[in-house]
Amino acid sequence: MFLRRALEQRSAPVEVGLNDLKLLDMLGIDPAGVNVRGKGALKIETVYTCVKILSETVAKLPLKIYQSDENDITKGTKHYLYPLLKLQPNPMMSAIDFFKALESSRAFGNAYANIEFDRRTGRVIGLWPIDREKVTVIVDDVGLFNHKTKLWYQVNVGGEMRKIPAHEMLHIKGSVTLDGLIGVPTMEYLRGTVENAASAGKFINNFYKNGLQTKGLIQYTGSLDEAAKKVFREQFESMSSGLKNSHRVSLLPFGYQFTPISMSMTDAQFLENTELTIRQLAAAFGIKMHQLNDLDRSTHNNNEQQQQQFYTDTMLPILTTYEQELTRKLFLDNEIEEGYFTRFNVDAILRADFKTRMDALDKAVKGSIMSPNEARAKENLPPKDGGDELYANGNVIKLTMAGQQYAKKGGGGTGKENTDQ
Repeated sequence: MFLRRALEQRSAPVEVGLNDLKLLDMLGIDPAGVNVRGKGALKIETVYTCVKILSETVAKLPLKIYQSDENDITKGTKHYLYPLLKLQPNPMMSAIDFFKALESSRAFGNAYANIEFDRRTGRVIGLWPIDREKVTVIVDDVGLFNHKTKLWYQVNVGGEMRKIPAHEMLHIKGSVTLDGLIGVPTMEYLRGTVENAASAGKFINNFYKNGLQTKGLIQYTGSLDEAAKKVFREQFESMSSGLKNSHRVSLLPFGYQFTPISMSMTDAQFLENTELTIRQLAAAFGIKMHQLNDLDRSTHNNNEQQQQQFYTDTMLPILTTYEQELTRKLFLDNEIEEGYFTRFNVDAILRADFKTRMDALDKAVKGSIMSPNEARAKENLPPKDGGDELYANGNVIKLTMAGQQYAKKGGGGTGKENTDQ
């Protein structure tokens, strides 16, 4: 009893409800026969595509280190973590593969990565992603393991259970968390919708495998024992089912009569149900329909607006979660006090065409918002001498100075331009 109180395993409660059970029963599909648990959900096209979009979006964004003070924010390209986060978090994978793995796992509720420290210096020397299904979050409320750390991660390593303290584990939670300690298991909450999508795919596969033939009833005037029924069913299905038998004539013995039971996809509202399921899954992952190649209601203008919404509504919370977790777990206490932090460069998402970028940078330089070298850096161009100065349009003056260019020296303007100036 003491251990049960001391080690509280945190897990989110799950309420599962199946959608459209009547439709599945009518189609002759057993939802229990569709495996959508764990990685099995990736077999659903919509789930796979949504996870792919999220993981590639996070992975392609450059992650940079900055240092801020009261006056300025500078890039921390000389920081020892910079090559680790930008190029190679560990000797076995590149940065893009590392963040793909993390985000693919986070999309299902939780992502974990073990932080490897140099014991001599205390610096981070490696980040190792861990399979989320092998991790259990434990709260040590009574200090059984360590009085300084209450949050632990129990990891199954080859059948051996190891406990890792919170400061040695990156934990990127999903979009929804009920207690702030773990993200809710996405596929458990979406299980009904995902099973519906899997069942629809299974129905279509069987529909084509059976040669697009409908089911039916076979009437026989006499009586058959179980063995005879089995033999006749196997012989009739081999003769009438499958693509090779499509549109061919089937023969029945004397005394048998076949009555087809026809049901079109339209009668079963199959297409409407499939489209609704796709939209439900896309909304749950925060993916816009044009990203799934559904362009029925899309135009060039609203596609651009939807892409902006995808960043602000979907990606911004996700990126902020990464940035805060990486900053608080990877930097030393004194580095955080010195203003070090991580930040994704979201320009890779919002990057416009060349003409639009040039017009924006031109206005920024002429409006004294950016120096020429800062504008050049946006396009990955090298700095030039004298390019660190701010420039302004000479025609722009303070309101209080308006009219002074027409006044004579010594005051008393005549309304005519002073040619001596």
